[in-house]
Amino acid sequence: MGTDPELDLVFSRIEALAAARGLPGIARSTNHGTPSLKVRDRSFIRLKDAETLVLLCPVEQKALLMEISPDIYFETSHYVGHPAVLINLKAISDEELSLRLEDAWRFKAPGKLVAEHPTHHAE
Repeated sequence: MGTDPELDLVFSRIEALAAARGLPGIARSTNHGTPSLKVRDRSFIRLKDAETLVLLCPVEQKALLMEISPDIYFETSHYVGHPAVLINLKAISDEELSLRLEDAWRFKAPGKLVAEHPTHHAE
């Protein structure tokens, strides 16, 4: 629907990883003019641009991620103090991105939906 084909191509990776995790209640949407995923009308991730994903997460988790892997996780002044971290999509593996997608889904999904979907983090 009038979105950038490059963004759609990048977003197809994210959609495939979310689908592979079997997260219920997900719908594709648009947020700030870029592709996003929502759970029950609550956005939990969106593309900022073709190389950057905005991932909603608790502020404490964001600080930890940025400290552990600053090459992958970062923020700009716009996101300081907000429960969202930026992800360098070229630096993150599918396995780690998949885990982060589930974390973001759990952060924004209604409690009842989360309770119906047990964690199945890969060993």
